[in-house]
Amino acid sequence: MYNPKSLKSDEFIDHSEILESLEYAEANKNNAKLIDEILAKARLRKGLSHREAAILLDCTLEDKNQEIFALAEQIKKDFYGNRIVLFAPLYLSNYCINGCVYCPYHAKNKHIARKKLTQEEIKREVIALQDMGHKRLALEAGEDPINNPIEYILECIDTIYSIKHKNGAIRRVNVNIAATTVENYRKLKDAGIGTYILFQETYHKESYEKLHPTGPKHDYAYHTEAMDRAMEGGIDDVGLGVLFGLELYRYEFAGLLMHAEHLEAAFGVGPHTISVPRIKRADDIDPDVFDNGIDDDTFAKLVACIRLAVPYTGMIISTRESKECRERVIHYGVSQISGGSRTSVGGYCEPEPEDESSEQFDVSDKRTLNEIVKWLMENDYIPSFCTACYREGRTGDRFMSLCKSGQIQNCCHPNALMTLKEYLEDYASPDTKSVGESLIKAEIGNIPKDKVRQIALDNLANIENGSRDFRF
Repeated sequence: MYNPKSLKSDEFIDHSEILESLEYAEANKNNAKLIDEILAKARLRKGLSHREAAILLDCTLEDKNQEIFALAEQIKKDFYGNRIVLFAPLYLSNYCINGCVYCPYHAKNKHIARKKLTQEEIKREVIALQDMGHKRLALEAGEDPINNPIEYILECIDTIYSIKHKNGAIRRVNVNIAATTVENYRKLKDAGIGTYILFQETYHKESYEKLHPTGPKHDYAYHTEAMDRAMEGGIDDVGLGVLFGLELYRYEFAGLLMHAEHLEAAFGVGPHTISVPRIKRADDIDPDVFDNGIDDDTFAKLVACIRLAVPYTGMIISTRESKECRERVIHYGVSQISGGSRTSVGGYCEPEPEDESSEQFDVSDKRTLNEIVKWLMENDYIPSFCTACYREGRTGDRFMSLCKSGQIQNCCHPNALMTLKEYLEDYASPDTKSVGESLIKAEIGNIPKDKVRQIALDNLANIENGSRDFRF
């Protein structure tokens, strides 16, 4: 029976509840009166239940769909302004003992180049990322207790934080590794990670077990309950996600929102981020084998409905998606994107030979970080390299309180401008710097409090004179 407070995966992700919700949504997808009531609730900026959001996702009334997109865009602006946080993935190792049928790292793949970075190689990769301008990384590694034990991950984190090159520094390390124990989550917390990220891939248990036929990831309950153990281990910034295309998107949408509801009900704080990847071609993986793919229109509506359901949660889209797709969904809810990404192990220092590819998936948006920064600014977004909340202890419910209180403009907005200024001074091309200086000049006036605005102006001048790392 469905119970969002339960710590058992089959109770907080209840199969029958999902099916009933989807049936209810199908029956009411053109119920204009009910849809108006749900939209009125969404305008309160308090969020929606999975069942309410499912109705909006199914809605086929064109005028109501336009309202959904417009409201999602407004709510995104209300909570995140026009900031877009930038990050890059760093692949440490593609050794893996799982049999996931959608991932080229699966254990039966004998022709993909298997690689694991040494600490010296990590240093070179991090310097390359710093020289691009990145301040925030997401660590990726396959599940392999021999090649990638928790001790290796912890050593890598320590190495990354220790590297200071010119004016570069990685200030936040998020971690995307396999489900693990409470003890190991405590170790990750003590190592100073930002967000712990784990994609569910699919919430449909029967499909999940077929898609993960071998290896420890086959255990649906252990994987689905990982965020609970992370919370118990002291990590209160966690990131959810599903891999759209593996199962029917309506089912995944409901399961994803139920997981968010569970975290809120059981721990008092929902997910810090939600990622929305779609399955892509990679090595021996053909996405056409999976018959649940979704088109760009459906994808955009998914993003908009997630934004209405969880208005405070950050949303992430990677370079899996094209420039055109990313430009579209940024309007409707996405607040973080990767830039200049490489999905191979050791791919930042030098390109891999074609016969030694270690990529997890093909990158669609191949632009450099400088190009993405310039593109964002030309579309009136502030590229943000900010890591202040994590470093000031504003995580979990403390971050959510800041977001819900409307103080973003007096905190995150000036922090974004100051980190952008650092990027412009240290890494931007002349054209990008010119666009950025004009943007900062225009945006500084949008800081509501006079005192905060003046401090930001002083800090911007100090950055231009060589100082770094200011934050509210």
